[in-house]
Amino acid sequence: MHKAFMDWDGLRYFLEVARTQRVSAAARRLGVQHTTVSRRIHALEQELGTVLFNKSKSSGFTMTEEGTRFFSYAEAIESTLLSAREDVSGQSQTLSGHLRVGCTEGFGNYVLAPLMTDFQRRFPAITLDIMPVPRFISLSKREADIAISLERPQRGPYLCTKLMDYSLKLYGATKYLDQQPHINNKSDLARHTFIGYVEELLFSDRLRYLEDIVPADRVIFKSTSVIAQYQAVLQGRSLTILPCFMAAQDSRLRAVLEDDIVLTRSFWMYCHEDLRQSRRVMALWDFLKKSVQLNGPLLQGTGTALQYLEEDPS
Repeated sequence: MHKAFMDWDGLRYFLEVARTQRVSAAARRLGVQHTTVSRRIHALEQELGTVLFNKSKSSGFTMTEEGTRFFSYAEAIESTLLSAREDVSGQSQTLSGHLRVGCTEGFGNYVLAPLMTDFQRRFPAITLDIMPVPRFISLSKREADIAISLERPQRGPYLCTKLMDYSLKLYGATKYLDQQPHINNKSDLARHTFIGYVEELLFSDRLRYLEDIVPADRVIFKSTSVIAQYQAVLQGRSLTILPCFMAAQDSRLRAVLEDDIVLTRSFWMYCHEDLRQSRRVMALWDFLKKSVQLNGPLLQGTGTALQYLEEDPS
């Protein structure tokens, strides 16, 4: 007899393989043997009468056209089940569960991580993964529940908001600047060397700014990591562009030509539209929106310390 309902476990296995593209990785996340995952995927393909993945040793499991179509349905089912569980399990009063946030490296380490400890203090039953990485986070692969990025997503079923503009300035170590002739204008920068990004490995053109300020041959140290650049400038040999929310919190650094060299970029926050029904996701969404707005002075270069929301009197 034909099954009236599809096995939810089969969908879970399918989603994990689709997101990781590896049976072994999906097995680790599901806490089962890789043979179990392979068997479940095979059974699901037989039930659907189609091939969901192309399999190869080099590229792993990549979805076929049919698999890609099925993925959108499976995600919708997953989100509906998670929302239903949240709605009927008493979590309306005490939010619990797990959340993952992906974000840019500097913001994640210097703003988001301390704010997340404040969020967890308010919602102790929620566990968190914070992923500050120098690349874009893929929500389509469910790498995170919420992403914070330098660019607004161009397409997709996303709930999106502009989180905040932030400023970047040219910084040098205070000990280095005290030993150098005073920098009065941009022409004085020719006496100095600089730290920047590896251009061909930039994950966003929004990080391409040093080339507009100094000649390329004056950039003697490059890294894909803004934290590596931050650590390098502290050594007191070169100058670099840094977000104010990083540099302004460190008294060992001082802005150079801060009225002349100010760059503005933006952070965008987004999640899948279907997560709008998740109370814990929306609790984090609202918390981040309010916390970042509170820290506008730090992000825009007029403050020097991170601020925390007051406790809810209720």
